[in-house]
Amino acid sequence: MWIWLRKNAALYTIFVPLKQCDRRFEPVLMARQAQVTVKTPAEQQAMRAAGRLAADVLDMIAPRVLPGVSTGELDRICHDFMVDVQKVIPAPLNYKGFPKSICTSINHVVCHGIPGDRQLRAGDIVNLDITVIKDGFHGDTSRMFLVGDCSVQARRLCSIGFEAMWIGIRQVAPGHRLGDLGHAIQQYVESNGYSVVREYCGHGIGREFHEDPQVLHYGEPGTGLEIAPGMTFTVEPMINAGKRQVRLLGDGWTVVTKDHSLSAQWEHTLLVTADGFEVLTLGSAERARLSDALRSH
Repeated sequence: MWIWLRKNAALYTIFVPLKQCDRRFEPVLMARQAQVTVKTPAEQQAMRAAGRLAADVLDMIAPRVLPGVSTGELDRICHDFMVDVQKVIPAPLNYKGFPKSICTSINHVVCHGIPGDRQLRAGDIVNLDITVIKDGFHGDTSRMFLVGDCSVQARRLCSIGFEAMWIGIRQVAPGHRLGDLGHAIQQYVESNGYSVVREYCGHGIGREFHEDPQVLHYGEPGTGLEIAPGMTFTVEPMINAGKRQVRLLGDGWTVVTKDHSLSAQWEHTLLVTADGFEVLTLGSAERARLSDALRSH
């Protein structure tokens, strides 16, 4: 169980952890559970459309993530594609004062990096975080990109982060609890010698950018909110090559590892179905792999 403290200049909630299973706080938890929105079939379809569009932005920008390109240029290309081609709204732009249309988090930046003049260099790893608004609904996704020839250590961190996200996703089903998801991610990440960031988390999503529930990427099995059909939320573990502690820079947005170690994050938006989950933000390559897997069965 946690008490939630909001930090106005952050896209996510910052937590103050308490004893997770402390029964004294059950009334608080139950009150928060009541705020989770279950999407109607029409709303689910709108979420599918928004999720596909967010994934399409990442597919579009992927070939352009190259040495010498500035993060500001990546932001400009994504912004123009979203606004002029997709006819959607870039959700981060002016959200609580955030000045750009995407987040670009390089190397030791954990999340919420602000695009600017920084040029990508060979060996960098960078997370691009995209959220679009289509017909009033949000689609949210992010990917790691390897810039040029990256070190074995950087490649491994990104690979473990990707698998950690999917391990968490595969825990999603009606009757399971969010603690099951967090525990599975934490066990996998820590067994591989990395750490899980605890101050930032996944979140419900729909008409609002950030809704309940709050989806932790660590925890104990059998605890937390019970997952139910119609819920939509993100799974987006942030993992560090070094220690888990982070700090917020003076711009009020950029979060970095305290020990300057590399950090990696992948994100998908999910819909809970009657028998499991549907990933709403699969990119074209992931959709092709899924289609091949279904045909092989």
